[in-house]
Amino acid sequence: MSVRHYLDFASSAPLRPEARETMSEWIDHGIFADPSRPHYEGQIVRELIENSRDKIAAFLHVQAREVIFTSSGTEAANTASRYARAASPRTAPIVFADVEHSSVRLSSERYGPVKVISVDELGRIATEELEAMLSDAKLARPSLVHCQFANHEVGTRQPVEHVVSLCHTYGVAVHIDACAAIGQMPIDLASVDADLVSVSAHKFGGPSGIGALIVKRGTRISPLILGADEERGRRAGMENVFGILGFAAVAEALTSQGALELAALSSRKATERLLSAATSVEGVVAYGDTSERIPNIICLGVSGVEAEGVVLGLDQAGIAVHSGSACSAEAIEPSPVLAAMGVDADRSLRCSVGWSTTPSDIEAFEKCFPGVVSSLRALSR
Repeated sequence: MSVRHYLDFASSAPLRPEARETMSEWIDHGIFADPSRPHYEGQIVRELIENSRDKIAAFLHVQAREVIFTSSGTEAANTASRYARAASPRTAPIVFADVEHSSVRLSSERYGPVKVISVDELGRIATEELEAMLSDAKLARPSLVHCQFANHEVGTRQPVEHVVSLCHTYGVAVHIDACAAIGQMPIDLASVDADLVSVSAHKFGGPSGIGALIVKRGTRISPLILGADEERGRRAGMENVFGILGFAAVAEALTSQGALELAALSSRKATERLLSAATSVEGVVAYGDTSERIPNIICLGVSGVEAEGVVLGLDQAGIAVHSGSACSAEAIEPSPVLAAMGVDADRSLRCSVGWSTTPSDIEAFEKCFPGVVSSLRALSR
């Protein structure tokens, strides 16, 4: 295979060596047993899980007992939406902005009713609108407010601390979707003080198939998955020991002094170069807040060509990026995130970097992007 340049970390990051090493060791020497069993083998596995939970909690700055393991950030978000319905009257709306991830939007609609808050042209939630809704005595008090830490498509950071404080003033619980942001920059979830937080390991170099829902102490949730009493009765099903170990290995590596600060600085420099190269091409603009964003994501609007054409053209040149348009078997759907922002939702391109990005990856994009766009525009004339 020819050399490839992967610039789609926001979809999924390559497995970090710390996770690979830890998971390989467990395959070679580990004991495969049910951690719920009282025998020696079961208790060895239980100890591995709880030690891993401690490492992940330290990384996130939360208490270990607040960490519930899930199969993904999507499952965590669905559990949060179900919490809203179980904890409040049926008439109480679940509130979110249209820039939220589909797992948040669709699960909220399942457990609705819902109330959608608008965003500005940068994708940032209208906190004045949220406050007006919360303070209106004529309206039903929301059962939950969803607010992402940062947008998964354009990178814009949300004012999460303000949103949480505002909601708590009116006695409303908050779920923060932090899947796009955790592992990309230093984040202290204890200071955010949200009731529920979703995390996904594969977004920052952990294995796929493992995530977590952080449940603030004192918050009672009703399990989404029913069965036995795993995870202290909050999520049934035998724990994904293999995934948990890999998740913890990456968390421990990133907890070391200065690791996340260095990673954020490196990602910021790389995406600034990508942004500079892209916007030097006529008709290419940046979407989202290019200043107040998570450091590893940029989103581009490319006029005159379909986004999928640019994705395929770059792929043929060995560069993997992502379009904001959602592909299905029958059609290419415009991005709901960009539509909510009021910008061109049909021609977006997302580039994202991470722990294994090299200067040659950035150089390949700088070299190929202008030619790909130029060729596609020539064909469309």
